[in-house]
Amino acid sequence: MRHDTPTTVDFWFDPTCPWAWLTSRWVLEVARQRPLTVRWHLMSLTVLNEGRTGLPERWHRDLAGRLEPVRVCAAAEQRYGPGVLGRLYTELGTRFHLERAPRKPSTYAAALAAAGLDAALAAAAGTGAYDDAVRASHDDAVGRVGADVGTPVVAVGDVAFFGPVVTPAPRGEAAVRLWDGVLAVSATDGFFELKRTRTRQPVFT
Repeated sequence: MRHDTPTTVDFWFDPTCPWAWLTSRWVLEVARQRPLTVRWHLMSLTVLNEGRTGLPERWHRDLAGRLEPVRVCAAAEQRYGPGVLGRLYTELGTRFHLERAPRKPSTYAAALAAAGLDAALAAAAGTGAYDDAVRASHDDAVGRVGADVGTPVVAVGDVAFFGPVVTPAPRGEAAVRLWDGVLAVSATDGFFELKRTRTRQPVFT
């Protein structure tokens, strides 16, 4: 496989998911070593889990709150175009996963401002005005891999997959080895799943 030909990678994320964050940092590490163009898209853990029964009430409250920053991202995308999602995701993810900042309007506003965007878009968190756009993007991701997965979804051409779920995010040559391996197995006809139980929490350093 040639590695000097530019490759377009589509990446669907929920900014509140720590596992998607780690995968995104891995993809960006690969992009520093390979000619990748990453296009960012939204999906939602809230939408993914809607209709699930048997969850504790606190989980329902948490899922409702997770929709807020996704709405903010959707508002920014509609205002400025999809090209802003990558840097806004980095600002939100840094606050959520590294700084442990709460999911609230002041956090969203700070992330927007740091990304060079209108901080007033933080108000989108409390409105359903962007939910149709969120759902359409989410459905695009799920339509490629099926509903029994999570976030992130990654697509390279006609090959799409969930994950990989990995911690910490591989760096250097290890990042590229994983990239080549994931593309190889995901492109194999009839390959669907390779999984083992997680035995550690997300490691962000």
